[in-house]
Amino acid sequence: MNRTILVISLVFFLCFTLIGQAHAQRYLPGQKGLQVTASAVDGFNLEKGDKQAFAGGIALATYTKSGDRWVFGGEYLQKSYLYKTELLPTAQFTAEGGYYYNFLSDPSKTVFFSIGTSLVAGYETVNWGEKLLFDGATISSEDNFLYGGAVTFEVETYLSDRIVLLLNVRERILGGSSINMFHTQIGGGFRFILN
Repeated sequence: MNRTILVISLVFFLCFTLIGQAHAQRYLPGQKGLQVTASAVDGFNLEKGDKQAFAGGIALATYTKSGDRWVFGGEYLQKSYLYKTELLPTAQFTAEGGYYYNFLSDPSKTVFFSIGTSLVAGYETVNWGEKLLFDGATISSEDNFLYGGAVTFEVETYLSDRIVLLLNVRERILGGSSINMFHTQIGGGFRFILN
């Protein structure tokens, strides 16, 4: 929790420090950007004695005439569960497409606030498909196809004319999962403007 507060504080500090330093045109119709993101899922802990959960994704964003954007991409999410002394991974491979509405920006067009919704589909595997565990126990959860959506709140700030810093909070709701239908993600990333 303290790490999350530190990251959010740092991003907001950067947002307000860099206001007015870049003056290029932004959010132009047809402009495209490649974004790379990473996030903590349902909390974040790298210690072996507890759950581990993280996600990473790559997407293409295309800006519309109204200053909003379409985002299409893929994501890998892994959440591990402790069983005796071993961590058993649950991995989700998903593709998504969504629309992000820009509802607020500063006058210099450096900081933007958006909310987005996405359709999500993919595949989930538990312990990489291996049912038999080291002690002879059997996993009853099945590998499944996933379907559903996500809601995202995103803050972005231009670090330069071509590099955008992202901070987002999102809730994924996926039917078909044998482990958990809801996942909260808090993360960040970068968008690189291509044209």
